Amino acid sequence: MNQWVIIHLRYLVGFAFIPSGLIKLMGERFTTIHADNPVGYFFEALYQSGAYWNFLGWAQVIAGILLITQRYATLGALMFFAILTNIWIITLSLSFSGTWIITSLMMIAVVILLIWDKHKLLPIINQKYVMNDFSEPSRLWMNSGVIYAICFIMLCLMGNVNENIYAKWFSVMLALLVLATFAVSNYRAYRNRKLILNA
Repeated sequence: MNQWVIIHLRYLVGFAFIPSGLIKLMGERFTTIHADNPVGYFFEALYQSGAYWNFLGWAQVIAGILLITQRYATLGALMFFAILTNIWIITLSLSFSGTWIITSLMMIAVVILLIWDKHKLLPIINQKYVMNDFSEPSRLWMNSGVIYAICFIMLCLMGNVNENIYAKWFSVMLALLVLATFAVSNYRAYRNRKLILNA
């Protein structure tokens, strides 16, 4: 059960970074707050930096995808922790209204993920610590993560689909694929608890 919770927490946290990362990656503004406000001024300065704005987008998207893949989730959690620490401090120092609560919850989630993967991280810090055998998520969860990542990125890139009937149907099909993947993977895991682990 703990492994199942961690797998879905990785999906949830990974998805949190993809939309905001894609906005930056495509060179668009993240917010419409006027530059007279300290928050708007800060984001406008980041936006005007150009390449750095795109770099932030790449970093967020890559961290989100790594988390969703499950296989590279530890690397994704480390990247996510580094990026999110900056975002968390920014929301606290610029007095974002309510956003600091969301970023604080995200910090708690990523710390939980890092604690879960401590057996992979401790040998880096302490050479006396020997990494024991540990269970990786099964191929079911890795394949589900790849499907989620592809569908979610495509949905984010499509933007407003109300004007194009084909795009609308395509987005509905992608959403149904996500729901079907979620239902099938969780049903199979429920039917066969061994699918959660490769044991």
